[in-house]
Order: sequence, then C-alpha cells, then structure tokens
Amino acid sequence: MSFRLVRKFCNSSSTHVPRFLSSPFLILRSISVRNNLLPTTRTSHFHASISRCCPSVDSQTHTENTSRPVIESVLDSVVKVFSVRSQPSIIVLPWLNPGEASTGSGFVISGKRILTNAHVVKTHEDDSSYVQVKKHGSPTKYKAIVEAMGDECDLAILVVDNEEFWEDLIPLELGDIPLVYDTVSVVGYPRGGETISVTKGIVSRVEPRDYCHSSAELLTIQVDAAINKGNSGGPVFMGNKVAGVAFQGLKNSENINYVIPTPVIKHFLSGVEETGQYAGPGLPDITCQDMGNAQLRKHFKMNHEMTGILINEINPVSDAHKVLKKDDVILAIDGVPIGNDQTVPFRGKERIKLNHLVSMKKPGEKALFKVLRDGREHEFNISLSSVHPLDKVRLHDQSHYIFAGFIFVHLTSSYIDLSSGAICRCALKRMPEKASQQIVIISKVLLDKINIGYCSLENLQVKKVNGEEVNSLHHLRWLIKRCRTEDLRLDLEKGKVIVLNYKSAKEETSLILKRHSILLDVSRKLDDTFHHVYYEKKKVPHQKEVDDVDRIQE
Repeated sequence: MSFRLVRKFCNSSSTHVPRFLSSPFLILRSISVRNNLLPTTRTSHFHASISRCCPSVDSQTHTENTSRPVIESVLDSVVKVFSVRSQPSIIVLPWLNPGEASTGSGFVISGKRILTNAHVVKTHEDDSSYVQVKKHGSPTKYKAIVEAMGDECDLAILVVDNEEFWEDLIPLELGDIPLVYDTVSVVGYPRGGETISVTKGIVSRVEPRDYCHSSAELLTIQVDAAINKGNSGGPVFMGNKVAGVAFQGLKNSENINYVIPTPVIKHFLSGVEETGQYAGPGLPDITCQDMGNAQLRKHFKMNHEMTGILINEINPVSDAHKVLKKDDVILAIDGVPIGNDQTVPFRGKERIKLNHLVSMKKPGEKALFKVLRDGREHEFNISLSSVHPLDKVRLHDQSHYIFAGFIFVHLTSSYIDLSSGAICRCALKRMPEKASQQIVIISKVLLDKINIGYCSLENLQVKKVNGEEVNSLHHLRWLIKRCRTEDLRLDLEKGKVIVLNYKSAKEETSLILKRHSILLDVSRKLDDTFHHVYYEKKKVPHQKEVDDVDRIQE
C-alpha cells in the first residue's frame, strides 16, 4: 500500500484512528484496528507499508508490550481517598456546613506518606475532614489524617497510623518534567467504576496556569489523557516514575486536562519538611507590562541588546517596595534574562512565563534583580514574600458575620465565580495597603423591619464604619461592637449609605438569628480568633492587635 493510501486510510471518517501518523504512540492503538478492518491476507503487506512510512512502529509496538508490567508494578502504590468535607453555601447560607462525601486518588511517597490534592480533603472550617484511604485490591478502609496542606499548589499530605496499611506498599519516585509529545499514563479512581483506572495520553503543553483551588498561577502540564472527577490527587506516570499529580481540566473542552508537575511537588514537600507547613511560593509582589513597543523601550533608555519588563505597581507591604520603584525596568532575575514579553528561557527553544522563575523560591528567599533605572543598571538582592493581592483570602475559609440581618463576608475568587457576574474579578487584583487587608462585602440581607429599604445593597463593599475604613472582616466586627453612638453608619461602594439605630439593630439581630434558626452571629473560626483579643483581654483592641488576629487566621 502506498503512503498516499495509508494517509487516506488514516484520515477516513469511517475508521477510528485519529492522528495515525502524527502521533507515534497513537499508532500503537491501531494494531487491533488494522487486524479487524483489513483482510488477513493483506495485513502483513499493510504492516510493511506502515513500517516503511514510520520505521519506529515495530519498536513502538515492543515498547507497548513491555510497558504493561511497568504500570502494573506501580498500581499497588496508588490509593483511593474517601473524604467527608463541609461545603457551605457561601452566597446564601454561609453558616450552614453540610457534610459532603467525595472521593479522589492519592499515592504513596517516601516517609510513609500519601500525596493527594488539597481540594480532595479540604474542608471549610477547621482545615480537617474525615478521610479514609483504601489500597488497590483491598476491601478495607483505613483512617487517614491530613498532615500538611498547600492551598496555593493544591497539594496535601496524608498519614495513616496503622502498620497493616503500609505492608507491601512501595513509595513512588518523582521524575522530571516530560517533554511536549511525551507519553504519560494517568492512574487513579475516577467516577464510572470502583476499580483502579489507567488512561494514556500525550503532553500538549508545559506552562504556568491558574490553579482553580487557589487562583495561584503555577507551572502545569497539559495532557490529552482523560482526567475525570475522582482522578484528582492520582499520579501521572512517565515510565515508572511520577511526572505529576492529576488535578483539573478545562470546562467545555475535549481532552484538555492539567497535571501538577514535579518541581511544584518538590517545592511543596521541601517546605513541609523544613518548617512542618507550606508557606506558599515566593513572590516579588509586583505587576509589570511588556516592553514590546520600540518607542516604549527608547523612552526608558533601553539599548538594542536589552530586554525586560516595566514595573507598574509594587505591593506596598512587600520587601520589593523598599527597593524597587515604579518605572524601573527589570532586565534579569538571578542572571536569567527576561524577554520583552515577560518570558524566560525554559528548555531548549521553549520559553515560559517569568512567574515560574520566582514561584519556585520559598518565602523569605532572596533573588538578585538586575534593574534599569533612569538609564543606569543596578542590582538588588530582594527577599521574596508570600504576600498576595486582595484575593489571598483562603477560598475555602468563608467566614461570616451577621448584624441586623446583613451577612458580611470576605470577597474571594470563589464568591465571584458563584455570583453570576454581579462582581468583577478585577476587584481582587488590587494591591493591599497592609498585610491583613481584605475586601468585605454584604453577601445577603435577611429581611427584617430594621433593614427595610436596604435589600438592594447586596454584593457591595463595606468601606467604612462610623467614618473608619474597614480593613477586614475581623476589623468590621470590632468597629461595630465598639460603636458608642446612637446611630451606626456604614459607607458602601458607589456612595451608598446604611444608617441603623445601634441599640435596635442589636436587639433585632437576636430575633433574626432565632427566626432563621441560626445559632451564632459569627462563624466559629472568626469568633475564636476574635475572642482572644476582645473577650479574654477585657479591652477594646488596638488596630495592631486586630491585624495580629488577621494574621493568625491567615
């Protein structure tokens, strides 16, 4: 059969052999297809024709046959994770905490630990859910404890205090980042069945993307292997080594799924091993713009050999704010030149977003910045921090406070996603003026005579209480409790104003809570941290003390 006929066969809509010649590993899937679709007398001739077009077919077939024992050898190290988590309705009823059962996957790593996704075992209030794990081929569930959690990188470590569980379990080894077009296998327990599942695919991209669990932009591997609900936390193999952890997919798309690569995993594990907890990735806390325009580069006195990015904004509570200035041009970080498009060299001819370079550092670690300022080059050693823009509030820590029927909450990315466009995500991208600053909004108004006329003020930010700016939900609660005037005034965004008779509002709050069967006016975590300052110290806290309380929660 000629090459033209082979190509016609591969492109035929009557067969199911997509990308037959464009993907060497997919050619292996065609073995059974050609045996079924072609007459047996011509099979050998067809195979010979394919071999002439793709000489590696025979060796690829051999690889497929020999790779099966490799996958089978690691299946016993993959476990199914059972979790009962609290999932409050952050838009309407944030005080309700119904338990929700879910399943995910995980795998054994060194030190008798299990690695999985944070979102598999994350809960709302106390950062611990009821977790069980089950080994491949075993009917027994074992209780597991969440030892460490990394919200930013969506990773968690589980431990099982039962020696029987660890019998015959071999820790898996972490490998390298696969190359584009490498073949990987996804192993786990997705929905659609109870037993372990293995799917195969190729690596499509390696680049930073937003992690759904935290909105942090970190390195990801895009694969076309099937990753469904239940696969989260399971290993992705290249050979017999772990290339990453399956964790999310792209909605309304086909075969676009993402894997947490080993550099992010190792960054998380080393942080936990050093301090017992994960502090997050290091960040310079700056916003920049591309320097692709020649006139812009000339204006900031860059010569033809220079490339870099222009600083637009610096987080005022970061160490970078003490050294860098607006309109500085960052030329390089740690000797790595930065392109005018905010990318840096990665592998071979690959380039990757600058964010990856700094996110692999730990908070407090220094980086050498080469900067062009007023036409002169400078070098600064800057300590990277873990201070983020206003969306740093934990997505799954939806604290609330109720007063006079108004439900006050922190504004988070997850709230915006569920608000059906009522709030713009850009509100969270502003730099905070202090480390504890958060946006507080009115999420809902529980109708009562005390708040008649104010029900249309949902989803608006509370800016001031009796003339004082609100810095956090803790701070708002403190300002309301310390009100000493007859009227309580709340200034909202868009110039809206709420005025309440303070004494009447306090009395009505108790009635509103009783009417709606709400036990407390505040979420437990918010009350616990506030209680230490407000009640135990028997005094009204200073602003510094309130800020300290916010840092305790964070």
